[in-house]
Amino acid sequence: MKLILLVLTVTLTLAQAAKVMKCWRSLGKCRTTCEEGEVFYILCNAEAKCCVNPKYVPVNTKSSNSAGSLG
Repeated sequence: MKLILLVLTVTLTLAQAAKVMKCWRSLGKCRTTCEEGEVFYILCNAEAKCCVNPKYVPVNTKSSNSAGSLG
């Protein structure tokens, strides 16, 4: 009986942890804080950011020239 309870507890815990909201065409994950090497581009909801690997973001995520010159 204890073994069944242990298996049920572990299964339910893993099922809860596996529910991760996807975003950015399933290339990003909704998190409250992004991991190192990820960028935040859009919001998933009020608490979560869509954390995406920079290679999947179509815009330049590096800081631009503040003078606004085109050349």
